[in-house]
Amino acid sequence: MNTFVVLVENVPGVLTRVASLFRRRGFNIESLTVGHTAVPGVSRMTIVVDTDELGARRVEANLYKLINVLRVDNVTSTPTVLRDLALIKVSATPETRAHLMQLVEVYRARVVDVSPSSLVVESTGTEEKIDSFVEVLRPYGVLEMARTGTIAMVRGGATSTEGVSVSNGASHTEHPTDDVSVSYSV
Repeated sequence: MNTFVVLVENVPGVLTRVASLFRRRGFNIESLTVGHTAVPGVSRMTIVVDTDELGARRVEANLYKLINVLRVDNVTSTPTVLRDLALIKVSATPETRAHLMQLVEVYRARVVDVSPSSLVVESTGTEEKIDSFVEVLRPYGVLEMARTGTIAMVRGGATSTEGVSVSNGASHTEHPTDDVSVSYSV
């Protein structure tokens, strides 16, 4: 898996262009999250793609070709904080509720809604932690689940928005491939 942090202008159509690029190139998006950044007018996409190193370089180069893309970072090999959030509705009878509460505590999750027949549990962590938690809850009856997908932030003092701004149209940062001759045939 390769994880990309992509900064884009917050304008209509950007998500469609990015998703279409992946479709046209035959890459399957495993996870895609989008949200605001601390920079006005700039949104952050975290995209997880199952591809090899060559495919990752192709993805990065092609993303930079898109209008409204300001910066692309492949953070796969960088020390990074990766998190996913899940809301899980699980069946809870009076007999199973106490044991479910113990599991919630063990996984450092929290109950956000209680009804006579179910609990809604919020869990954050790595994708693997949430997958494990869901598997532990399955015997009790997972009724519904919603997940955000992976979000990523590089560890340390550097920020992905350094040098990025939007004013009177697109303002790109320097492409990492600007000083390297790269050609791909797709």
